[in-house]
Amino acid sequence: MRVLVAEDHRVLARTIATGLRRQAMAVDIASTGAEAERMCLLTAYDVLILDRDLPVMSGDEVCRRLRELADPPRILMLTAAGGLTDRIYGLTELGADDYLAKPFDFTELVARIRALSRRAPKPPPAVLTFGNITLDQTRREVSVEGTALELSAKETAVLSMLMQAGGEPVAHDDIVRTVWDQHRDTGTGVVRTTISRLRGKLGDSCLILADKGKGYRLCD
Repeated sequence: MRVLVAEDHRVLARTIATGLRRQAMAVDIASTGAEAERMCLLTAYDVLILDRDLPVMSGDEVCRRLRELADPPRILMLTAAGGLTDRIYGLTELGADDYLAKPFDFTELVARIRALSRRAPKPPPAVLTFGNITLDQTRREVSVEGTALELSAKETAVLSMLMQAGGEPVAHDDIVRTVWDQHRDTGTGVVRTTISRLRGKLGDSCLILADKGKGYRLCD
């Protein structure tokens, strides 16, 4: 899942981003409303966490503009303006998909982000299966023939993409766009290394195949 955090409080933005990355999400940060709009026009984010009080362009204006797009991201307003009137205005007049007031509980933020992702036209199922592999995306639990595996956040996210593809190839660039954020090293090496670690933890080096020119796919 690709998430953009539009928040001008840099420490809070970094804290949110770090926490979401630990939840196997790819996270970018924008510090102004203009930057948030530009990034949403360039990248297909699944969810935008949007502060209403942003410099250069307000979060309200960003929300209005993005709502004019054919396929806008799901917008979760995260703001100190938490009164009932503020929430109603954000949801009805501005068109936000969800509204969470500061201060907030991080586990609730994660739950709301995942709930928003399930509103997509074709939301992924909560539990994925492929051959003898099972992945519970809500709990981030992976097992092979009932034996639990310990995977990193990135390994879990890559495995999820491969399982959702059902044996069809997933392009390297698609993996990068979905799993890694804009500030990380996303060369061929980092994807290859993650795939290699996944093969070792899954216990079968032939389970994930590399199709030259097409990407990677699962083989049952």
